[in-house]
Amino acid sequence: MSEATQIIAIDGPAGAGKSSAAKEVARRMNFSFLDTGAMYRAATWRAMRDAIDLDDPAALEASTRAMNLDMRENGDGVQVFVDGEDVSAAIRSPEVTALIYKLDQNSAVRRHLVELQRRYGEARPTVAEGRDIGTVVFPKAKCKIYLDASLDERAKRRAKQLEAQGAQPDMAALRRDIHERDEKTKNRKDSPLRQAGDAVRLDTTGMDFASVVETMLRLARERL
Repeated sequence: MSEATQIIAIDGPAGAGKSSAAKEVARRMNFSFLDTGAMYRAATWRAMRDAIDLDDPAALEASTRAMNLDMRENGDGVQVFVDGEDVSAAIRSPEVTALIYKLDQNSAVRRHLVELQRRYGEARPTVAEGRDIGTVVFPKAKCKIYLDASLDERAKRRAKQLEAQGAQPDMAALRRDIHERDEKTKNRKDSPLRQAGDAVRLDTTGMDFASVVETMLRLARERL
C-alpha cells in the first residue's frame, strides 16, 4: 500500500482535540495511531533529564539522535518509552509543555523526527496527528483534515483535562499559554502550523466528541 493511500493526516493547533479524535478514528478503522507530538515531548524530556542546554541546537540534535524511542500502542492509547523508561505521563508535565518549542523549532531535530514518522507511516495504515503532517511529513496523503476550534473552546477542553488529573487550572493563564503556543507554531521558520491546500478544515467548536469522530470517519472513507 502506498503512502498516499494509507495515511490519514490530521493537523491543528493546541487543544483542538486531535489526539483523542485521531485515536478513536484509528481504532474504528483498524489503523495504527501516530502521536507525533509525543515524539517531540519525549525528546524534550530527555534533554531536560540530561541537563542539556536547550538553547544549544547542536546539543539538542545530538540528544535527539541518541534517544532510543519506543512507542507502543495499547488499549488506552500509546505508551512512550525513552531509553527503556516509560515516560508516558512524564512527557505530559507542564514543565515539558512549556519547553517543547525549543525542540520543535530546531530544524535538525525536526528532520530526524520526521524521518522516524515517515518510517512509521510507511510500515502500516496510519492515522497521524500533529502540526505539519499534511504539509511536510505526508504531503501526498489523500486524506488531510485540519482540526480547529475557537481559543476559548480549546482552553475549556484543556482545563477539563487538567481538572480530571486533579489540577485547578487558571483559565486566563491557560488561555494565554495556548495562544502563545499557537503563535510560536504558526510563526516558526521551519514547518509552521498551517492548513494544507488540499486539507478539509473541520471547526469543532460546539461539536461533541462523537460528532467530530463521525465527521472525520466520513471524510476518511470518502478520500481513501
